[in-house]
Amino acid sequence: MAELAAGLQERSGIDPALFVRKTPEGEARLDLVVAGMHCAGCLRKVEGALTKLDGVTHARANLSTKRVAVRWDPARLHADKVVRALAETGFTAVPFDPKLLGTFDENETRFLLRSLGVAGFAAANVMLISVSVWWGLVTDMDETTRAFFHWVSALIALPAVAYAGQPFFRSALKALRAKQMNMDVPIGLAVILATSMSLVQTIVNARHVYFDASVTLLFFLLIGRYLDVQARAKACSAAENLLGLRATAATLIAPDGTHRSVAVESLEPGMKVLVAAGARIPADGEIIEGASEIDTSLVTGESLPERVGPGGGVFAGTLNIGAPLIVRVTKRDDESLLSEIVRLMESAEQGRARYVRIADRAARFYSPAVHLMAAATLVLWFALGAHWETALTNAIAVLIITCPCALGLAVPVVQVVATGRLIRQGVLVKAADGLERLAQADTIVFDKTGTLTLGRPQLVNMDEAPQEMLALGAALAASSRHPLALALAAHGKGNARPKLDDVREVPGMGLEAIHDGARLRLGNAGFVGADSTAAHGGSELWLRREGGEAFCFRFEDTVRPDARETITALKARGFAVELLSGDREPAVRKLAAELGLDEWRAAARPDAKIARLEELAAQGRKVVMIGDGLNDAPALRAAHVSISPADAADVSQTAADFIFQGARLGPVLETVDVARRSQRLVFQNFGLAIGYNIFAVPLAVAGYVTPLVAAIAMSSSSIIVIVNSLRLNRKAKEAA
Repeated sequence: MAELAAGLQERSGIDPALFVRKTPEGEARLDLVVAGMHCAGCLRKVEGALTKLDGVTHARANLSTKRVAVRWDPARLHADKVVRALAETGFTAVPFDPKLLGTFDENETRFLLRSLGVAGFAAANVMLISVSVWWGLVTDMDETTRAFFHWVSALIALPAVAYAGQPFFRSALKALRAKQMNMDVPIGLAVILATSMSLVQTIVNARHVYFDASVTLLFFLLIGRYLDVQARAKACSAAENLLGLRATAATLIAPDGTHRSVAVESLEPGMKVLVAAGARIPADGEIIEGASEIDTSLVTGESLPERVGPGGGVFAGTLNIGAPLIVRVTKRDDESLLSEIVRLMESAEQGRARYVRIADRAARFYSPAVHLMAAATLVLWFALGAHWETALTNAIAVLIITCPCALGLAVPVVQVVATGRLIRQGVLVKAADGLERLAQADTIVFDKTGTLTLGRPQLVNMDEAPQEMLALGAALAASSRHPLALALAAHGKGNARPKLDDVREVPGMGLEAIHDGARLRLGNAGFVGADSTAAHGGSELWLRREGGEAFCFRFEDTVRPDARETITALKARGFAVELLSGDREPAVRKLAAELGLDEWRAAARPDAKIARLEELAAQGRKVVMIGDGLNDAPALRAAHVSISPADAADVSQTAADFIFQGARLGPVLETVDVARRSQRLVFQNFGLAIGYNIFAVPLAVAGYVTPLVAAIAMSSSSIIVIVNSLRLNRKAKEAA
C-alpha cells in the first residue's frame, strides 16, 4: 500500500489539464484513476460528486478498473475543479496511467494475503493459549498464571487485529462517511468491541477474555475476501488491450516526397502515409496507390484476408499482410473505427461495473438488522438492571453470532468449488460474478468464425485433386502465410516436395514459380488464367501449370464437431439461440441451416452487434454472447455474460467472463449447468445462514452465549456452508 500511496502522491502533483482531450462534440474529456473505490457505494458517491458540478455532462465510474471518465463544457469548468470535487468527498484522483492500475491490484492482493497470514498466525496461537486457560478454569490454575496467559494473548491479538482488520475497518469507515451500511460495518464493530472489552477484562484480571473470537473472526472473513479480490483482479480493461492493436507511429509522405515518422495522433485528414507490408494501418483512410491483402478480422471477424486496391477503404488497426500501400488519411485518430470500438467497449465496461452481487444486495438489509439486534440487546439488559459488563458482553455476542461470515462465504466458496470443477473441464472462470449472471441468462448469441467453427480453413476436395497437382500446390503454398495457402501446405508435410525455382508472391493475386522449365501459378482464377465462371464463390485457390488445365482447391471452415448437439441441448434447457456474424450472408445462411438456427444475422459490424444485444436487453432478455474475434470484444463486454474460446484474440479473452479450451462446444453446456447448480447452492447457503441466525440469535440475546461460544458457532455455520458447497463436486462425480 505504501508503494501505491507514493505513486498517487507523485502523480497528484501533475496538472490534470495536460491530460484533457477534446471530444468530437467539442467537450473536454478526462480519464482519472480513483484507487479508493471498493464498492457500489463508492461508485455512486464518486459519480454523484461529479454530476453535481456545473458543466459536467457525463460522469461514469468503472469499479473493476478504478477509472472514472468525465466529460464537461470547457467554457464552464476547469479540470482542477473536477479533481478537487473528488478530493472533497474523500477520494484521491489522478490522471489515468495503466501502470498505476496494475500497481494497485498487485498491492491490494498482496496486502490482503499478508493480513490473512497475520490473522491465521494470531488465531492459531491465541487459540492454543485459550485452551490452556479453559483447562485451567476447571483445574487448579491460579489467578497470576491466568493473568499471564491473558496478557500474552493480548500481546499477540492487539497488533494482529490492528493490522489484519484494516481491510474491514477502512471499508466500514468509508461506508459510514457515505451514510451507508455494508457488511464490513458489523464486522469492524464486533472486532473492535470484542478486542476492547477483552483488553479491559485483562487489565482487571477477569476470568474470561475474547481475543480468540476477534482474531478467529478476522481469519475466516479474510479468506473469503482474498478469494473475492483475486477473482476481481483478473478483470482488467479489455479496451486498454484493444488500444495496443493500433500503430504507435506512421510514415508520413510530405508534399515534397520525403518520408518521416510521426505519431498517429498527429495525423489529419488529407495526409498521405506509407504502410509497409506486415504493418498495421495507422488511420482510417483510402488507398491511392498499391494493391495488397488486409487482415480485417478487427472489423468483420472473418479470418480470411480481404483484397484491396486503389480506391478501397482501410481502417486503423487492421493489418497489411501483402505489399506496401500509400493511404490518404480520412479520419483523425480519435475518430477512427478502432477508437469507436474502444468507446463502445468502455461504455459496456461501465455498464458491467454497475452489477451488484447477491451478497452485496443482502448486506443492505442484513447489516442494519444486525446492529438493531445488538443495540436492542444492550438496551434490554440495561433495562433489566444488568451490569454494563454483562449487557455489553451479550451485545457483542449478538454482533459476533450474527456476523455475516456464512453469508459472506455463501458466494465465494461455491465459486471456488465451481471454478475448480470447470477448470477440470477446460473452462477458466474470469469474472467474480460470472456464474451468478450466467445462471440468470435465457438467450445465447453465437459468433460464427472461430466460435461455431474452428476458424481454420480445411481443404474439402483433396480426393478430387491429382496427386501431382496436390504436391505442386502444397509445395508452392508453403511460401505464403495466407490462411488458405497454409491449409493447402499442410497436406504436403512429411512428403518430398517438388523442386521449385524463382518463387515469388504477387500481392493480392497469388504465387508463381518455375517447375521443370514450366511456369506454375497458384492464386485466384484470373491470376492463373482459369475460367472465372467456374469459380464456386467460396474460399478457393486455383493452380495451373503452363500449358495445362487449371485445378480448383476448395476450402471450408470446419464446424466444431459437437456444435449441433450443443445447440440442441441448449434449446432443450430453455435458451433462445441465434447467430450473429460479421461474415458474408451466404456463409452465415448455410451454417445456420446446418445447425438448425432460425434466427441469424450476417455482415454485422461491432456497433451492429452491440445494437442487437441492446435490442434483446430491451426485451428483458439476459444474453450470453459467445465469440472470439477482435470485432466481438465490445459485444462480449456489453452482454449480460460472455464466453470465449481459448484460441480467441487476446482482447476477446480479456473481455470474456469465461474461456473454454478445445475444439468442442461441450464445455459451454457444462458451464451453463454448473452455473445453474451453483445458484441453487448459493440460495441454499443463504437459507442455512438465515436458519442458523433464527436459532442462534435468541440464545445470544437471552445471554446464554458468550462471545467465544458465538465465535465458535459463527465458525460452525461457515463450515456448514462450505460442506454444502462441496456437494457441487459430488454432483459432478455422479454426472460423470
